[in-house]
Amino acid sequence: MKQIIIIGGGAAGFFCAANLDGKKYKITILEQNSDVLQKVKISGGGRCNVTHACFDPKELVQFYPRGNKELLSVFTKFQPGDTMDWFEQRNVSLKIENDNRVFPESNSSQTVINTFLNEIQKKNVEVKTKCSVKEIQKLDELYLVKTSLGDFEADYVIYSTGSSPKSLKMIENLGHKIIDLVPSLFTFNIKDDLLKDLLGTSFEMAETSIPKLKTEESGPLLITHWGLSGPAILKISAWEAINLAKVKYNFEIEVNFISKDMDEAEELFLNFKQSNPKKTIGSSKIFEVTNRFWQRILEVSNVNLNKQVAQISGKEMQTIIENLCKKKFQVTGKSTFKDEFVTAGGVDLKEINFKNMSSKLLPNFYIAGEVLNIDAVTGGFNFQACWSEAWLIAQDLNNLN
Repeated sequence: MKQIIIIGGGAAGFFCAANLDGKKYKITILEQNSDVLQKVKISGGGRCNVTHACFDPKELVQFYPRGNKELLSVFTKFQPGDTMDWFEQRNVSLKIENDNRVFPESNSSQTVINTFLNEIQKKNVEVKTKCSVKEIQKLDELYLVKTSLGDFEADYVIYSTGSSPKSLKMIENLGHKIIDLVPSLFTFNIKDDLLKDLLGTSFEMAETSIPKLKTEESGPLLITHWGLSGPAILKISAWEAINLAKVKYNFEIEVNFISKDMDEAEELFLNFKQSNPKKTIGSSKIFEVTNRFWQRILEVSNVNLNKQVAQISGKEMQTIIENLCKKKFQVTGKSTFKDEFVTAGGVDLKEINFKNMSSKLLPNFYIAGEVLNIDAVTGGFNFQACWSEAWLIAQDLNNLN
């Protein structure tokens, strides 16, 4: 019986094992940690954001700053609809939330983990935890995988280690080119009076731009202890991951908290002024922002909160609107977004055959997951790439004579 060694017991490794033919192969998963599927466990705040309800591959690839061209063919063979079918066939009920993220109805990542564990048990997959791979040697027809628990021989290797520097070094030693790693999906550290003590204040739709890089994004925005987070920030951090690393995370960002241009905001202001002249500006609800944030905007604009709306000068109005629609902040660093640490960089995609995720340099060697130079914005997309790549590998191996 031919031996398959899967290096890495994460999302890609387990999904691959769960789809392989257990009668045809002896399958072993090697995981260096004491627990498997650690990222699956913590994703989505412990609820596991399984995938994203985007069923058109052309649309889906738009969420991948790196890997979008290559993944198009992958997603035409296995996309989020197929992922949802796969889980539902195994009695995992899924739900699509308002933002199109997909979670198990149970709201627990353990449901997903148990499904994988059941599947691999049916196929007699052996899982070795606390098994650190030291080296992979190519012998004539086989691979010798040297580990802390002894040596394993493999007819086929599936390399799904995640993007640790150690695992990238190991595959580099086998001849693969590695694109330098940089963080992706992070929040911005900003010290500014406007944000001080407003932790947890959120905006349904904001626009962010980095003028120097001529890039912009929109989406929900959140004020944190350290500065700014939320999709409007995370998306821009993913698309500009490489450029932001180059400037050492020191740059200027412009934020439009209300997603309205200056003229539109001015019109709303003047209309409000006309119909509510006697109201105090501090208690006026002109824009869709929290009272605390509105009062802070007035403070940093040097406008007296007790002033009647009719008394607000044209100059004061301009300052308020500018702080709402074109506020510039100096970013002085980054913080990891929750525990969902994602990196850009990894194995060069030119060296992968995306028909079946096999290495173009190493025979009978497949590569999947975050070890590749593929990454996505937040919302279930990184997992979907893992599921789709792993499925292609399993199909390829199952169809071999």
